[in-house]
Amino acid sequence: MPDILPGNAVVGQSGGPTAVINQSLVGVILGLRAGGAGLPGHPIRKILGMRHGVNGLVKGLFHDLTNLHRDRLEVLSRTPSAGLGSTRDKPDQEYCERIFRACEENSIRYFFYIGGNDSSDTCRIVNDLAHERGYALRCFHIPKTVDNDLVENDHTPGFPSAARFVAKACMADFLDNISLPGIKINVIMGRHAGFLTAAAALARREEGYDKLNDGPQFIYVPEVAFDTERFLHDVATVYEQIGRCHIAVSEGIRDAEGVPIGARLIQGGQVDPHGNVQLSGSGALGDQLSALIKAKLTPKGGKAPRVRADTFGYVQRCFPDQARVDSYEARGVGKYAARLALSGDLDGSVTIKRVSEPGTGQPYAVRFERVDLAAVAAKTRHMPPEFLDGYNNVSQAFMDYCRPLVGELPLYERM
Repeated sequence: MPDILPGNAVVGQSGGPTAVINQSLVGVILGLRAGGAGLPGHPIRKILGMRHGVNGLVKGLFHDLTNLHRDRLEVLSRTPSAGLGSTRDKPDQEYCERIFRACEENSIRYFFYIGGNDSSDTCRIVNDLAHERGYALRCFHIPKTVDNDLVENDHTPGFPSAARFVAKACMADFLDNISLPGIKINVIMGRHAGFLTAAAALARREEGYDKLNDGPQFIYVPEVAFDTERFLHDVATVYEQIGRCHIAVSEGIRDAEGVPIGARLIQGGQVDPHGNVQLSGSGALGDQLSALIKAKLTPKGGKAPRVRADTFGYVQRCFPDQARVDSYEARGVGKYAARLALSGDLDGSVTIKRVSEPGTGQPYAVRFERVDLAAVAAKTRHMPPEFLDGYNNVSQAFMDYCRPLVGELPLYERM
């Protein structure tokens, strides 16, 4: 018989919401229920949901999820954004003391936290303090982030659906650019890693790709130093040939010294509790790049080119179009965390490992694994060099990696 602690389980959602974060929540609930949690005589008496993560935990704000009807759970799983509400609070020592008082007061013995880099670190801090205090608390981090930047993971829940949105949005936007030629810039999420911006490449025709006639023509990610003069030369070269240009830029692009260009342009921008300038809430990067292009490409005494910039912002992370792979895996990591909790004296972070080799024709397949919380907490994964093609494009290796995640995309005719 596994060593199941008597008490309650609590689950929370943290960081930026996604299209599938509620799948992971439902996975935890159903996984615990499958093991008997909430039934008479079972050691885990209740499954509680934190309102707005640890912020709600310390305030005693919970949803009792123990007996929530299966039909409601299934609708919730298909609902974008964080159903319990989210938070970006980063617990310090005093905050952790409050977390433990809340755990003791509510007989919490199982702590599930769904989130990304900062959330994994919160889970680690809570877990470490539990060990220091001798308080029996089992903590599980469940991966989530549209940025796809968690180490130890092939990819993270939330990324495939967001990448699907980016690909389809850029596909439609490129066709718009053909209809009314000009220069179009799309600023896409990705503070430290360029995976989501790179997904814009899926907007191009899979067969017969032509750099001039398939967009975006240029993709700029944080992993490659952004040079303004080189950028202007790229745009001018294409614009002078065909009278239009389509560009995807990560919000986190940085110069050769590693200084984020967007953060430098956003004077007095808001900073979250983790010290991150809120890039996605500003159009400053797109506006500045547009101004640079107009200044460079306007002939003396002539008319400025038509330049427009859109900052995709928050809409890309919660768009209600779950990629099939994403939906399945997001629920799967939640269920796996529940099974780990019911299996004995364990804690850790759930990870997704790909077991099929991209680009080899093998059927797509993954497995879920447990790693130590410290292996993931507060670490950032970047696009590997083999996913990059020069300084303004992505490689075929990235395309092979990403296509199975986003699923089938629409085909459009061109005249």
